[in-house]
Amino acid sequence: MMNKPMELTKQLENSNTSSFSPANLERMLAYATDRSIAAGSHLFWEGDISDKLFYIKNGRVKLTKSTDEGKELILYMYQAGDIIGQADLFSGTRLGFTAEALEDTEVSVIDHKDLELIICQHCDFAIDFMKWMGTHHRLTQTKVRDLMLYGKPGALCSTLIRLSNTYGEPHNEDGSILINKKITHTDLSNMIGATRESVNRMLSDLRKKETIEYEHGMIIVHDLEALQEVCHCELCPKEICRI
Repeated sequence: MMNKPMELTKQLENSNTSSFSPANLERMLAYATDRSIAAGSHLFWEGDISDKLFYIKNGRVKLTKSTDEGKELILYMYQAGDIIGQADLFSGTRLGFTAEALEDTEVSVIDHKDLELIICQHCDFAIDFMKWMGTHHRLTQTKVRDLMLYGKPGALCSTLIRLSNTYGEPHNEDGSILINKKITHTDLSNMIGATRESVNRMLSDLRKKETIEYEHGMIIVHDLEALQEVCHCELCPKEICRI
C-alpha cells in the first residue's frame, strides 16, 4: 500500500494542484473535513456564498453555468486530485457556478478562514496558492479564447484536445489517443455552447477526415495536429489545456 505522501504526489501529477508541493497540500488537507457526495448530488449551487474549497479525493465533478433559458454550459470537469472553488478568496462573493458529482465522490472541505490562517503562517504555502490561482485564471482565459475566437469547430476541436490531455491513453503505435471516458454528444454540446445537432455534424466531418473515430462509445483521436490547426492551438502546458 502506498503511504500518504506517495498518494498525494501521484495525484498532483495530473491535477490542477500541481503547483502545490506534497507537503503544502498535506498541510492544507490537515484542516479539512471529509464529505461523501452521491452521484447526481451537488456540492454547491450557483449563488451560494463562496466560503470553502473542495479537494476531490475520489470521483468526478462537473461545474456548470445556467442561462436564463435554462440551458446548461459545462465550464470544467474535475477529477481526483483537483481543487474546486472560486479563486477570488476572502472577498465574500457568491459562487458563479454549480458543482454536481458525476459519480460517487469523496471530497475534503477546506474553509476559507483556515486557508487564511495557513497563508499567514507559511509563506511557501502562500506562494503555491498564488500559483494555483494563476493557473485557474489562465485556464479560464484559454477556454474563453477557444469559445470566442474560432467558432464552434474551433471550440469543439479544442475540447477534444483538452479531453485527450485529461483522460487520454495511448491507443496504437500510430500515436492515436483513446479518450477513456464516455462523453456524449450532449456533453460536448454543453461544453461549447452549441446545439447537439451541430455537434453531430462537426463530429461526422471529423470522422470522414479520419481525424477521430468511435470505439465502444469512446472517442479515439487519430490526428491531433489536425485538431490543433482548426483551433489555432498555442501548445499550452497540460495543466492549462485540460477539460
